[in-house]
Amino acid sequence: MELDVVQLTEDIVAINSVSQRSNAEISDRLEKTLKQCSFEVERLEFVDENGESKVSLVAKKGEGDNGLGLFSHSDTVPGMEEHWEAFNPAIEDGRLIGRGSCDMKGPIAATIVAGAEVDATKLKKPLFIVITADEEITGLGARQVAEESVLFNTTPPKHGVIVEPTRLVPVYAHKGGGRVVVTAHGKAAHTSTDRGISANFLIAPFLAEMAELAEQFKTDESFMNREFDPPTNGFNMILDDGGCKPNISAARTVCTLSFRPMPNDRSDDVIDMVTAKAKKYGFEVSSTRGTPFYISPDAEIVQAGLKATGVAKPETVPFGTDAHVFKDYLELVILGPGDITQAHTVGEWIEISQLLESVEVYKRMIEMLCM
Repeated sequence: MELDVVQLTEDIVAINSVSQRSNAEISDRLEKTLKQCSFEVERLEFVDENGESKVSLVAKKGEGDNGLGLFSHSDTVPGMEEHWEAFNPAIEDGRLIGRGSCDMKGPIAATIVAGAEVDATKLKKPLFIVITADEEITGLGARQVAEESVLFNTTPPKHGVIVEPTRLVPVYAHKGGGRVVVTAHGKAAHTSTDRGISANFLIAPFLAEMAELAEQFKTDESFMNREFDPPTNGFNMILDDGGCKPNISAARTVCTLSFRPMPNDRSDDVIDMVTAKAKKYGFEVSSTRGTPFYISPDAEIVQAGLKATGVAKPETVPFGTDAHVFKDYLELVILGPGDITQAHTVGEWIEISQLLESVEVYKRMIEMLCM
């Protein structure tokens, strides 16, 4: 089956698959297309906390072991339709415009078109195309694939490409995501009675200490990793007192502190330091930490990416991907068309020349690692 990467991108951009909705419609379309391209397709489903049906696809062409996987996700961030025609794709000045064109329906289309052109009889190792659900919000699709997919786990690929937009520069590392949630409890009362206890006043000394930590994290090299730009962990703080009115003392204030863990950057110490300061004041505290991704720049898959693109040196990126889930199963590189600065924006676009070139890059990698 012959496919056009631009047309396929337009077709799936036109399908609204915002993470807060079901992605069944786009998954149905992609499953049909993959089957028409001689892929065996496995469908994995779950229902999210809002009752929406979510679908991930695992497609395989060829037999054997130690193949190559091309990994993407079919959900997008909200379309912000009030500002533009998010799901009405358009082509202007060599760019394909529409929500998800860059992150990451263009890259999805490129993997399918590259895979469609492969003759299964010439494959010595299998080719996988994996398209997950909910990468933008929970990552549950990737975890379900890793834990439950029969196709993926029976003969797992040895190498993989996460096709997030990197301007077709191979990427060997990215940051993770960390969060500490601190809650102070006061007592609500009308300020005229002077009988309330403001949670905002209770938490204020803690916030001052967080400001000091923020400065430390920006200046202390032991909390940084110079392989990244920026090398700092992006320590941030937001507050929520439930929209308390000025004439009411806040009964509850939640402080959410977030940061981006990097390899060898004292991320565990960040959580411990914040937690200790919160407990000193008797506040509730909880934390989570998503691990960063790192593979040696000399790894076979990174070198294959360099050879396929002609790029001299791999890079790192500050954003996260499904690689943090799949990194324990196979060797990965992040390599896709488009520029991440376009992702999640009003007027999101991808250069058509990048789309076309990415198909050729993925075909070269398939030839190197599967034939």
